[in-house]
Amino acid sequence: MQEQLKLDNQLCFRLYTASRLITQAYHPLLQEIGLTYPQYLVMMVLWERDTQPVNDIAKRLYLETNTVTPLLKRMETEGLVTRLKGQADGRQVIVSLTEKGRKLEEKASCVPFRIGQAVVCRSITPESAPALYATLDDLIQTLA
Repeated sequence: MQEQLKLDNQLCFRLYTASRLITQAYHPLLQEIGLTYPQYLVMMVLWERDTQPVNDIAKRLYLETNTVTPLLKRMETEGLVTRLKGQADGRQVIVSLTEKGRKLEEKASCVPFRIGQAVVCRSITPESAPALYATLDDLIQTLA
């Protein structure tokens, strides 16, 4: 077998597996507050800056608008966000948090700490995490 085709030599496999396992660790924490992981990502974007066009949310999450739109529709049905046509451009959809969505921020505030505790290991510590973020940000920018 060729060395470059071995699973253990694949960066993508490690990233995929780590991502899947971290998302799995989020599941019970987010279930407690009634969110899925993709909904949590949208909520974090809106908690940072409320009232944004769908395009901006999608861009921030490195997703296509046609991926984000059905998610936002479900979130609107659940009473977390509102979606309104833009004033200047009727084709644009503006998303805002509802009161329920704003209140959820407090419930979610413990999630990052609890996930942080779950991922601390020999090579990822609170002190080393910023360097890991920078490496991953560089990789994301390169691939985007």
